[in-house]
Amino acid sequence: MTDDFCRTSAGRRVCYRVDGDPSGEALLLIAGLTLDLTSWPHAMIDGLVEQGFYVIRFDNRDAGRTTPAGTPPPSLLRRVLRRPRRDGYDLGDMATDAVGVLDHLGVDRAHVVGMSMGGMIAQTIAARHPARTASLTSIFSTTGARRVGQPAASTLLLLANPGSRTRDDAVRKHLRLVRHLAGTRFPLDETAAAEYAARAWDRGLRRDAGHGVARQINAIYKSGDRTAELRRITAPTLVIHGDRDRIVHPSGGRATAAAIRGAYHVAIAGMGHDLAPGVIDRLVDLIAAQAGVASPRPKPLRRSLMGTDRRVPDRGSGS
Repeated sequence: MTDDFCRTSAGRRVCYRVDGDPSGEALLLIAGLTLDLTSWPHAMIDGLVEQGFYVIRFDNRDAGRTTPAGTPPPSLLRRVLRRPRRDGYDLGDMATDAVGVLDHLGVDRAHVVGMSMGGMIAQTIAARHPARTASLTSIFSTTGARRVGQPAASTLLLLANPGSRTRDDAVRKHLRLVRHLAGTRFPLDETAAAEYAARAWDRGLRRDAGHGVARQINAIYKSGDRTAELRRITAPTLVIHGDRDRIVHPSGGRATAAAIRGAYHVAIAGMGHDLAPGVIDRLVDLIAAQAGVASPRPKPLRRSLMGTDRRVPDRGSGS
């Protein structure tokens, strides 16, 4: 649970943590929009370590304790119109930060797992750094194509003003958002969500967090439709999506799987845009199976795979 730091090739100071035996297979976790490295549930980290993984997680730019960007955030109007500032960073820059952490730790190849925006970063790593990617798992993410994976109007309203002036307000806003994004089958752990929000305020940009969120959104918009790039991915790929996702419509997961040759697409009934306690064991088993690691819990693994996954035999349009 100790924060460590490294310098990437671009000179950015990146905060990271490691768990598990360094002799195990490396697994890189990449968090989503607004989230820091502590957003990955303890049960998920523990489960992956039990599977034998050396788990690496880090703070993206403008989250947690990694050096934030110095560029101005895009205005609300720019975000509404999807007109990104050209001086901002993009998903490729964020992928470079992630690879820089692997470089620092001396990791040649890793199983790369990302959720939401982190899934987009993970996809970018797999496309641009194939030799570094042992496998790819993309969780409730999308391709960047405008016809798929779009948020509900009600979700856009909640994201319009992401900043907070106080710790209590940050916790209140986070709880409102995660309640909105929770699915119908796996109950939200509100205590853990509140504790995370308070911890994220203490570790992050605090009153400037809204600017950081806006810059991350800018990175997504600046990267545009990445479908053609996803078609270059050769790593074994698993795409996981809930069918009750209000911020990344399930069509985004389907398009991601269609764009990557041989990808598996697993739709989890009743799952929203949340790593709820009830779905953690299933996610760990799916990730371990994708990585080719023997699971110590074969029965849950077989139940999680039966009737939910499908292999996409060839590249689709992704849009």
